[in-house]
Amino acid sequence: MRNILDTAASPYLIQHKDNPVHWQVWGPDAFAEATRNDKPILLSIGYAACHWCHVMAHESFEDDAIAGLMNDLFVNIKVDREERPDVDAIYQQTLQLLGQNGGWPLTMFLTPQGDPFWGGTYFPPDSRYGRPGFPDVLRQMHAIYSDQRDKVTENSDAIKAALANLSQPPDVDGPIQLSTAVLDQAATQFLRALDPVNGGLVGAPKFPQPSIFDFLWRAHIRGGEKIFEHSVSLSLNRMCQGGIYDHLGGGFARYSTDETWLVPHFEKMLYDNAQLIALMTSVWRKTGSALYAERIRETIGWTLREMLAEGDAFAASQDADSEGEEGRFYVWTEAEVDEALSDATLFKKIYDVSPGGNWEGNAILNRSAHPDPLDDASEAALVADRQILFAIRDKRIKPGWDDKVLADWNGLMISAMASAGAAFAEPSWIASARQAFNFIKEKMSTGDRLLHCFRDGRATEVAFLDDYANMAHAALALFEITGEPTYLNDARTWVETVESHYLDSAHGGYFLTADDAETLITRPRNAADNATPSGNGIMALVLARLYHLMGEEIYRQRAESLCLAFAGEIHRNFMGITSLLSGFELLANAVQVAVIGVRDNPNTRMLVQTYFESPVPTGVLQVIPPGTALATSHPASGKTMIDDRPTAYVCHGTSCSLPIVDPASLRVALNDPVSATGASPA
Repeated sequence: MRNILDTAASPYLIQHKDNPVHWQVWGPDAFAEATRNDKPILLSIGYAACHWCHVMAHESFEDDAIAGLMNDLFVNIKVDREERPDVDAIYQQTLQLLGQNGGWPLTMFLTPQGDPFWGGTYFPPDSRYGRPGFPDVLRQMHAIYSDQRDKVTENSDAIKAALANLSQPPDVDGPIQLSTAVLDQAATQFLRALDPVNGGLVGAPKFPQPSIFDFLWRAHIRGGEKIFEHSVSLSLNRMCQGGIYDHLGGGFARYSTDETWLVPHFEKMLYDNAQLIALMTSVWRKTGSALYAERIRETIGWTLREMLAEGDAFAASQDADSEGEEGRFYVWTEAEVDEALSDATLFKKIYDVSPGGNWEGNAILNRSAHPDPLDDASEAALVADRQILFAIRDKRIKPGWDDKVLADWNGLMISAMASAGAAFAEPSWIASARQAFNFIKEKMSTGDRLLHCFRDGRATEVAFLDDYANMAHAALALFEITGEPTYLNDARTWVETVESHYLDSAHGGYFLTADDAETLITRPRNAADNATPSGNGIMALVLARLYHLMGEEIYRQRAESLCLAFAGEIHRNFMGITSLLSGFELLANAVQVAVIGVRDNPNTRMLVQTYFESPVPTGVLQVIPPGTALATSHPASGKTMIDDRPTAYVCHGTSCSLPIVDPASLRVALNDPVSATGASPA
């Protein structure tokens, strides 16, 4: 046995290649070794940008004595949770079944067959923080495995039964009916969990939770309730001005450790920034917020400057640590700021730079105490100051970079960047989204099958539901923006692959893993949003959009079946299925916009641009050349241009507006499609 991670492609696994621990990769060889020697398995799961993963590595995995204990007592397997979200999902669920909070690093103890019997997250090298020391845990778990095998088997069997149950529909009394009223009730219940002062959910740590706030924003657009608008805007404002945002380089950190959004763990994840770009774009379409416009531009700027991998696609993350210290790259002392700026008085006041700092003697730049815009001259001076500090910071040793390309996370950023590009009339953003999409198609697909991960010329063979869902969602966004049918065909192809290989024919919905993927101790199936929206939730959005675009009944049936398959989760965890509920709303409450005209005609382009700038979360756009028929199921089927001018129809339910030929009238109709169409509210 030796540490074999020097053969890995994952940057996270490579980080551990020089550990004295005899790390193995997840696979049959490691399990065979455990069986041959009758040793339990120590499974350690993390990711490259994870701060506490680094801490545990430095304290324990780089310690010769602790590593020796691990090598003597266990077969040690290291897993990158971003490469293997299926493995991570199973053992994170296991930890929660054991009554513990999930997180990374995940430390799980398994039988040689992969059955879990106990676990935790971070363990210190000796007893502290109310946690036992890692060497004590190692000895105890090995002793339990060696001396209490019946107990181990009993625990493992109970955990596996509970895991299987989590993939089953919950027991509920009577049929579950989804409706707009149910969505409104769910949104109202969310208000109890929101922080009325700082935004976000109550307490700390604070995560951005974009899926939740997208759901609340949709509730505001649907019913006009100001409390939802206020809750979303408050949360975004606090995040955009807080320390969780990088005020020099752009981009949001993974989460804030405190309840005021000041102190992040400084890692930046592609998926958080993609979802926040999408959310801010949606809110900007109604509010016209200059703050959100600025943050969108800066965050996309960061993405294109620092997150391009393999030339065209998007990398996974940037680390929290540099030079072995958390946040070192991002924080400042007052002396450093004074030395950099000829007159730092205004900057220090606005960005919270003081002699003692606001975090461990350093300053995390933020505008929480001064969020309102200053006069133009002062803001221009602050822009110049930020540029000077950015140039100085850019010479520091940069945090680690995980440059692997993940299909599901790229799908999120492609959708977000393309949609923002359409809203802000920024063709370069759309072009970058298209380049990333093309990379996934060319480098990370074989026929109708996607590949999950690509790095250093190597691609994984396995793909997951989320890869297909997010890439199909991205394809449909690009189709609506460009009108190019290849994107529509790609989405349809991937949807059919999901139907063929991921469908749960017994209970409905889709499994996380394919029917021909590696067999694990359970096959995960759920609709719960976590840091990223669930694959089933995004599939509901994709199927609903395909139905409205194509008019093919099969897509409506699949969307309805999918939503009903998880409708019972409203009783078990309504806060966790917002993406699925949004998919149902799109199916039942779409605003279908048909623009009849040649797409390159300037008047057609103005109508289309008006649509992309308008606040219609359930909008579905089709640009139809004159003489081309819409599907007979489309409410605008049979309608024509007026006076040979490009003409728009806004439809809600089965009713459509009068023909619209000027952008101003279209904007009015899109702001109130129910009134414009004369339809009854859903």
